[in-house]
Amino acid sequence: MGDTIDGSSGAAPGAQSEDQDQTGGFFKRLFSGSKSPDLIETPETMEPSNLPTGDLRNLQFMRLEDVAVPRADITAVSQDIERAELVEVFKESGYSRLPVYKDQLDNPVGFIHLKDFALKYGFNGTGADFAIKPLLRQLLFAPPSMAIGVLLQKMQADRIHMALVIDEYGGVDGLLTIEDLVETVLGEIVDEHDTEEDDMWSEERPGVYLAQSRASLSEFEQMLNMGSLAEDDGEEIDTLGGLVFMLTGRVPAKGEIIPHPSGIEFEIVDADPRRIKRLRVTRDPARA
Repeated sequence: MGDTIDGSSGAAPGAQSEDQDQTGGFFKRLFSGSKSPDLIETPETMEPSNLPTGDLRNLQFMRLEDVAVPRADITAVSQDIERAELVEVFKESGYSRLPVYKDQLDNPVGFIHLKDFALKYGFNGTGADFAIKPLLRQLLFAPPSMAIGVLLQKMQADRIHMALVIDEYGGVDGLLTIEDLVETVLGEIVDEHDTEEDDMWSEERPGVYLAQSRASLSEFEQMLNMGSLAEDDGEEIDTLGGLVFMLTGRVPAKGEIIPHPSGIEFEIVDADPRRIKRLRVTRDPARA
């Protein structure tokens, strides 16, 4: 079914094989001084010339429970799912990897990669009779308290790029991909599937703007020709995403609408459990 961090793989040949990634050189340099799978170098023990860009301390001090996608936000599918349903889940979620379970999420059997599905059935899910089991790849399982560097090493060594965080009772507590872990160390990674606009915002229609969360709050205020949206708050806020986080005190969910006392409304267009990515900003014409 899967592999624990301390166990050996029991998958059939090819079940673990991932895409031939180009990260081997980076990870070899990153962990070149490690003495064992559970021992990684820290900024205090590495030579300055060997330190990668980013905060390497995250590898040792941050735990999986700090960065994992929580159970409630995991998108997973049953092994009994029909082909058309699976296509819709891939389309709606935007994910290329989906955990697969038997009966319930606490009984995972592997994960399915969009590439494998597309090669067998096409991107629209046509062709031969559908069977998900031959497409399953192996998952890793890890405890919440594990350092992210240990799991990162295991993922790289075994070429298994998805892991489930398992609680003390054997239930699924969270999910992590290798991209999640690398982003924790090096910052957000933008790939060919991510939406990245040259402009920080664009006007969809009069009074409605689609903006990136990292857009400058002061520049956005100037564009709207209005006073500071955060002037009553003691904290210094630089971005639109920071303003919305201040208003809610948490990372809001995708689709959530947050009103501002000025009459502006912020709709969360894209977000994950740890950060806001894009927002739709609507200005009330009556209060403009």
